[in-house]
Amino acid sequence: MVQARYSTAFTLYPYKANADQTGPQRRVPVLIVGGGPVGLATALDLGRKGTPVLLLDDHEGPGLGSKAICFAKRTLDIAHRLGAGQTMVDKGVVWNIGKVFNQDDKLFEFNLLPEGGHRNPAFINLQQPYFEHFLHDAILDEQTKGAPIEIRGLNRVTSLESKDDHVVVSVDTPDESYVIEADWLIACDGARSPLRTMLGLGFDGRIFEDNFLIADVEMRADFPTERWFWFRPPFTEAQSTLLHKQPDDIWRIDFQLGWDIDRQAELDPDRIRARVDAMLSFQTGEVPEYDLHWTSIYTFQCRRMQNFRHGRVFFAGDSAHQVSPFGARGANSGMQDAENLAWKLHAYLQGDAPETLLDSYNHERGFAADENILNSSRSTDFMTPKSGVSMVFRDAVLDLAQHYDFARPLVNSGRLSMPCVYDDFPLFGADELAAPPRTRPGASCTDAPVAEGFLLDHLPSDFALLVIGDQVAQANGFDDLPVVSVPAPSPELKDRYLGDASGAVYLIRPDHHIVARWATFDAGNVNAAHARALGKET
Repeated sequence: MVQARYSTAFTLYPYKANADQTGPQRRVPVLIVGGGPVGLATALDLGRKGTPVLLLDDHEGPGLGSKAICFAKRTLDIAHRLGAGQTMVDKGVVWNIGKVFNQDDKLFEFNLLPEGGHRNPAFINLQQPYFEHFLHDAILDEQTKGAPIEIRGLNRVTSLESKDDHVVVSVDTPDESYVIEADWLIACDGARSPLRTMLGLGFDGRIFEDNFLIADVEMRADFPTERWFWFRPPFTEAQSTLLHKQPDDIWRIDFQLGWDIDRQAELDPDRIRARVDAMLSFQTGEVPEYDLHWTSIYTFQCRRMQNFRHGRVFFAGDSAHQVSPFGARGANSGMQDAENLAWKLHAYLQGDAPETLLDSYNHERGFAADENILNSSRSTDFMTPKSGVSMVFRDAVLDLAQHYDFARPLVNSGRLSMPCVYDDFPLFGADELAAPPRTRPGASCTDAPVAEGFLLDHLPSDFALLVIGDQVAQANGFDDLPVVSVPAPSPELKDRYLGDASGAVYLIRPDHHIVARWATFDAGNVNAAHARALGKET
């Protein structure tokens, strides 16, 4: 009998008895296990495309606590395409500016989105339960339109058997247990992934010997909505401290405690308050009234599975790869997993692509995981030197950065999440346009203003041809793919997609990555690149 292991922030998908508990065993096209951000986004994307999907979660909504809070522009662009982005931005705390301190001296500040002409900001801070809530709201909206998405709460998978052409899953509930088959299973069940354990699969990488205290503090404060990071903070013996503002007057404070700690003692509310008091009094000269909203201590790992596909089972998000929280690469990378896998699996199920296309999910997102792990490990090594020599180097860089610009790029308080670029990957094609590299094949589409709104608003969740400037007339009549025409591009769109060219043709994937680009329209080139992107020609 399933029982909740933790309290939930919201009840999104309350338990209901279902026909599978008493009826004959049946098979579903796609089964997703795990109702976190990645599982919900994958279900939403597949359902919007028309692929029937069943999602199982062993609770009835997200757990308490802020958890992931920093959601990057690329994630917001994905969420906007799925119908959830605007509510996230409206609720979230928007920020572009970050500041880095060494003791009580500001070393430098940075702006993650120094240019205009984008619908979404560089980052928002939004507690993970809200993020999941808004994705679920979008699912409810799509269900009213007929999207074939079903979610079952308090349905816990207890066994998994992988066959050649399907999987067999046993599910426990508060009432009757049942068995269900699925053509394909997507495991989004988190870093401890019971499904990964059931299949006996490894999770290789590094475990970092450090502890971080999270304190979500509810208070009214006049601090700006920026990311503040301290090395060697003067108000605590902690090695580093991070401050972020969240919605609902909640402030997230992370204290780096070191490895050899008394965990129970550090979680004592009086001890936590002493740390928070010291920090706040250093900033304001007094301690404002506040409440401890949620506290936790975490350690972290940088690990990944060797392969994200095992027969009929895919792994996505934290079940496939795990990084440190510095750089906000966990949930943001998982959202890119979701959209990468969703369009490929849908294309295969529709008969538009061979099964080999599904292997490219592991190729592309495995590369992204390695990139994120590399950046995350470098950040962690700089923040937590592992030897005396490393400590001397780190402190020397911090001291130099206060006075010399050349040293500032060496300061690493977490390289923040950026979209992955699939340079020279097999599914991508020609770059026959002398245009800015930011929109080269393999990159995700950057936003820009157009006559009606923003460019990304006009790109469908399918393959599309983006035709700009003097090539619009040349592509007139082409109907093999949806065509997005921009005959009079804005200055921002010119700068990002044309450079000095007078026109351009871009082939865009359903996940809004650029397949190929040309200076002139040619239907044969477009169709060949489209076939290549579907894995029909590599």
